[in-house]
Amino acid sequence: MKILLAPMEGLTDVYMRDILTTIAGRQGYDWCVTEFIRVTQQLLPAKIFYQYCPELLQGSKTTVGTPVHIQLLGSDPQLLAENAHLATELGAPAIDLNFGCPAKSVNSHRGGAVLLDEPETIYQIVSAVRRAVPTHIPVSAKMRLGFNDRLPMLDNALAIQSAGASWLTVHARTKADAYKPPAHWHELAKIRQHVTLPVIANGDVNSMSSLAQCLHESQCFDVMIGRGAVIRPDLVAQIRGTQAALTWSELVQWQLKFLDDMHQAVVQPNSIHEGYVKSTEKGAIGRYKQWLAMLSQHWPQAKLLFELVKKESLYQKIVALVLASAAYP
Repeated sequence: MKILLAPMEGLTDVYMRDILTTIAGRQGYDWCVTEFIRVTQQLLPAKIFYQYCPELLQGSKTTVGTPVHIQLLGSDPQLLAENAHLATELGAPAIDLNFGCPAKSVNSHRGGAVLLDEPETIYQIVSAVRRAVPTHIPVSAKMRLGFNDRLPMLDNALAIQSAGASWLTVHARTKADAYKPPAHWHELAKIRQHVTLPVIANGDVNSMSSLAQCLHESQCFDVMIGRGAVIRPDLVAQIRGTQAALTWSELVQWQLKFLDDMHQAVVQPNSIHEGYVKSTEKGAIGRYKQWLAMLSQHWPQAKLLFELVKKESLYQKIVALVLASAAYP
């Protein structure tokens, strides 16, 4: 079974990818995918790719050696093809195409899930990107079940296959569903009956039991985990059977590393991080609070800590509070 770390805008950035893949270990994730890089009107400068994926400068792998794929979002087949080609020249080991983002700001500019009402456009995009990158570089796509409904679900899956994609990841909801439970895993089984390319299940895998149910209902062999991995950083290692559940004091040390990694980009900026909002002190603190709020969904200690840090704006004070929380039972 392949286990993949999902691309999540504003969440699974380079810092989070590094933490989660390191906790999971070398046998954890098979690969992870960047936040989407939006392509609208031009061939992007290399700097943008390095901002979203600094791992390009270290063999396109995280510190522990997990490959990082580049995800692109847009609606212009030629522009996406040109940017995909550049990404591979910079070292991207694979290109993923986003047809699943439900954000209104993205959909209103013909990006993400809104294209699920245009199977022909999806075909043209995947086909153009496939032609533009070297044959040994995989091109994949990530989609939802549809925009307002699931009617074009099979048309989109078949379009992606016909265009030459190497695999398809499906978030088991429509755009209209947003993230409301449940995820409709059984719909993925219908897709699998009509396509021959690998289908990867995504959506609401946050425990051992939900993983088993997802694989059973979807009839998929592989899974992409998103929010569940952020809320439970030790989940993948437990699935793999490589380590026991983290204790709270162990998780505190990972939180401190996360804070330090981001802070180093603030105090020692370089050309990659220049102008990158998450590399400001305010951005770094906001990112940590976002993660802590998500950890609170599983860890009662995180909930207590969040109440203390949510109004703090000083980095050193937050670090002290996190360090002191290691004593929480």
